[in-house]
Amino acid sequence: MNKKVLLAILMMLFTMNCALQAQDDIDVDEDDIIVTDREGEEEIIEFPEAMTYDLDSLLNLYMSKTYLDEDNSCRMKDENPVFTEEEYIDRLSRLPYVMEMSYNSVVRSCIDRYSGRLRKSVSYMLGASNFYMPIFEEALETYGVPLELKYLPIIESALNPRAVSRVGATGLWQFMLATGKRYGLKVNSLVDERRDPIKASYAAAHYLSDLYKIFGDWNLVIAAYNCGPGNINKAIHRANGSTDYWQIYPYLPAETRGYVPAFIAANYIMNYYCDHNICPMRSRLPESTDTVVVNKNLHLQQISAVCGIDIEELRTLNPAYRQDIVPGATEPCAIRMNINDINKFIDMQDSVYRYRADELLTRRAVVEVNDVPTFTHHRKKGRHARATYGKRSRRGHHSNIGTTKRGKRNATAKRGGSKKKRGAGGKRRRR
Repeated sequence: MNKKVLLAILMMLFTMNCALQAQDDIDVDEDDIIVTDREGEEEIIEFPEAMTYDLDSLLNLYMSKTYLDEDNSCRMKDENPVFTEEEYIDRLSRLPYVMEMSYNSVVRSCIDRYSGRLRKSVSYMLGASNFYMPIFEEALETYGVPLELKYLPIIESALNPRAVSRVGATGLWQFMLATGKRYGLKVNSLVDERRDPIKASYAAAHYLSDLYKIFGDWNLVIAAYNCGPGNINKAIHRANGSTDYWQIYPYLPAETRGYVPAFIAANYIMNYYCDHNICPMRSRLPESTDTVVVNKNLHLQQISAVCGIDIEELRTLNPAYRQDIVPGATEPCAIRMNINDINKFIDMQDSVYRYRADELLTRRAVVEVNDVPTFTHHRKKGRHARATYGKRSRRGHHSNIGTTKRGKRNATAKRGGSKKKRGAGGKRRRR
């Protein structure tokens, strides 16, 4: 009897161990939101890609290293308080917005991510917002778009102007190539204006304005910004024509289901960060900048070396130039510099253009052809083919040395008016 009980206990322990092992083997993606609905079923929703960025990559940006510092005078405890649902609902309802800022469990999950695991990134974004928000607001105002959409780059790129997504979306506003070109952003091997904060902001505001003309609802607009108008139209059709984002929600791609909630959470955290004990990084505004137009090809390292400007500063102020080359010879191009450096460049531009031009600008306009015998393969009908080496002589004729299939060398000289040799059987041999 004791043996049977012992065996039963061992079997039970073995079964429990297998169950725990199976649970441990489940790959839980930290970049997913797991939400339990009213029926108790779990739903997996993807966080936007920008909510997964490494903080170190943001802090290593030139603007971060040069103009952002931790606020050592901040005395708030690095703790995330717990609030009730009613408090979240009240705070969201008090935001002075045109757009609807609804609360639900998905929005709460995104708020928890920003106020918890991403609180250091929020600290960075609060500091970096001093650089970019005035640009965003001016562009959005130009196209009559609600100013709360200035927080869209928070979930698109985490305010990283060099961000490139896994599908190739680029810049602060994460434009895909085709959409960027459609809205006037130039993209080629040397220039990518999706990385230009000013031009991309105006293009994004224009695009958002056009999407609103299609859908007439700002939640659908930002959802379409994420997954494209086609996917929104398909979701509306599957939801029997409903144009309420939360009604078409089940029919959207996984990332888009997390996109609008993340946007609401970004608006929340950028306004109520103090309530969550998040200290913004201190920012020092850069010097005023201006542009100078050039009509010759120029390398940023030429400007850096001759004018004594940090190359990283030039790259940060001119992010559209992908290879550090300004293609002024193609069309006039603007280079942005600090105002004090503009005059220095104008005074020294002849020296700038000459500095290491042959090394840094290596594209040749004219090249010499290597004049050596060239190998030519002549096709021939039939079983045999012959390869020749030909070099044009002074009199304009070719001297050919060929090798037949059997390896016999055959040297001939083609001269004007000479008779062509005949092969076996009296047939004329082609050359």
